[in-house]
Amino acid sequence: MLEFKYDVQLLIEGEGLEEETIGGYFIDHFEGDCLLAVGDETLIKIHFHTNEPWKVLEYCASLGEIFDIVIEDMDRQARGMKG
Repeated sequence: MLEFKYDVQLLIEGEGLEEETIGGYFIDHFEGDCLLAVGDETLIKIHFHTNEPWKVLEYCASLGEIFDIVIEDMDRQARGMKG
């Protein structure tokens, strides 16, 4: 059994984006692990494991346009199932 079930990956396109600010918000407001928030002031790549992917999507959408969104159920993958 995994502690955090969902692998969330997406891109945020916007203006004035800051890796450290976004990463800090994740640490302070979301439960999860394997955080990656990298990019520049106009494009940030997010990778995060969590049980509440909708919260990640809501926050990221508040920063700019989100796209290339992938949410994978790692528990299903571990059991050899698709999706």
